Amino acid sequence: MKNSNCDTEVLIIGGGLAGLTSAIHLTKMGCKVIVIEKNSYPKHKVCGEYISNEVLPYFKWLNVNIEELKSTHISTLQFSSESGRTIKTQLPLGGFGISRYTLDYALYKKALSQNCEIIGDQVNEVIFKDDFFEVYLASGKILTSRAILGGFGKRSNLDLKMKRNFLQKKSPWLGVKAHYEGEFDETVVGLYNFKGGYCGVSKIENNLLNICYLTNFKSFKKYKNIEEFQENVVSQNPHLKNILEHSTSVFEKPLTISQICFEKKENVENHILMMGDTAGLIHPLCGNGMAMAIHSAKLAAEQTIDFLSNKISRDQLEKNYSSIWNKNFKQRLWYGRILGSTFEHSKLSEILTTLITYVPFLLPLIIRKTHGKEITVNQ
Repeated sequence: MKNSNCDTEVLIIGGGLAGLTSAIHLTKMGCKVIVIEKNSYPKHKVCGEYISNEVLPYFKWLNVNIEELKSTHISTLQFSSESGRTIKTQLPLGGFGISRYTLDYALYKKALSQNCEIIGDQVNEVIFKDDFFEVYLASGKILTSRAILGGFGKRSNLDLKMKRNFLQKKSPWLGVKAHYEGEFDETVVGLYNFKGGYCGVSKIENNLLNICYLTNFKSFKKYKNIEEFQENVVSQNPHLKNILEHSTSVFEKPLTISQICFEKKENVENHILMMGDTAGLIHPLCGNGMAMAIHSAKLAAEQTIDFLSNKISRDQLEKNYSSIWNKNFKQRLWYGRILGSTFEHSKLSEILTTLITYVPFLLPLIIRKTHGKEITVNQ
């Protein structure tokens, strides 16, 4: 499949969950791959760090052993309204808890072991001409490639350069995350509503507790710092108050990310196949963003392999990927945007969360609408 006129067959922009997974898949199938990642490994990221077990058959095919990473086994979702009213439901497939620090680093090492080249740099611009790509790096280097996969996250300088439509709308969301030492049932992932947002809580490897919440920036900016906000707003939910009061942060300070956008994104732009959050971000209340990123990496890799093998044209590559991406994720993201819009309004948010606790079947319904089936590979 190699094209001697290009530096690589596939160039992947972004070495996060989707980027590394697609790199492992492609190199496993004999493709020459270069990943461009601006950050070094290992690295913490703002993330709920819960993954649905739907990814396990695919990880097994990739020879990625999650058990070796000492992940926790999660079987139950606990949900509460701002007032603390609570319901529990079983997760149909279950899931596992693992930090991005550990998982991304394991995928990074796996990709390297399969002769994937990973370059620490930043992509400033991508130009498509004469049926191949020119990629301009911050270091001044220029790379050429037959295909490009985009896994550069929720919002990046490249999005601005490409003038992607979703950037036209301001986003009110801020994400905050830290790891703690504290007691919590490791079989449970908790989703706890508070005024202007909600918080996810679950155990990860090494008996650590991941606490990650999403809040409306308008609500957050009334306070001087994160500690004050957590004390006066987040802790109004009695579950979160109890968890925070009996847990000790192992981070020097929490990680934050702003301008989190749930607006619709295009999954193919400038002939680049977008994966994970780069293609569309699901509201974390749906609890399945990491599994979707992994699944999208599989879909992009499979279509790219067919293209490099001359089984399909570039036009077919893009149409096929867009179609199969929409089939798997479009409806899930729609539900996520509805939930996101609801959580922008405090009164609607409380009505929804209270309704869910009073009408228990609604929560399993949301789970079914936002989770997929087991991801398998046709060999």
